[in-house]
Amino acid sequence: MSVEEAQGIATEALLQLSRDPEQVGRFLAMSGIGPDVIREAAEEPGFLAGVLEFYMMDEALLLAFCENSGVRPTMMAAARYALAGGQEDHA
Repeated sequence: MSVEEAQGIATEALLQLSRDPEQVGRFLAMSGIGPDVIREAAEEPGFLAGVLEFYMMDEALLLAFCENSGVRPTMMAAARYALAGGQEDHA
C-alpha cells in the first residue's frame, strides 16, 4: 500500500472520528493533544498512524469504521504499517 493510499484511509478515519464527540474525546485524551491543536498535530509525522492505532485498539470502533467506509480491517493494519514507515511500534 502506498503512503498516499494509507493517508487517505487515515484521513477518512479521522473525519469519521470527528463526527462522534465521545470517541474524539477519547482520542484526544489518549493522544494528549487538545482540540485547538488537532490541525497542527495532523501535519506531524506519525499522527495519522496514531489515528489508525486508536481504531485498532477498539474492535467495535474499527469494525464500524470498516463497515461504513468499505475498508477491510486488514487494510487498516496495512495503512498503519505504511504510515509508520514499516515500524512495528510507532508510538
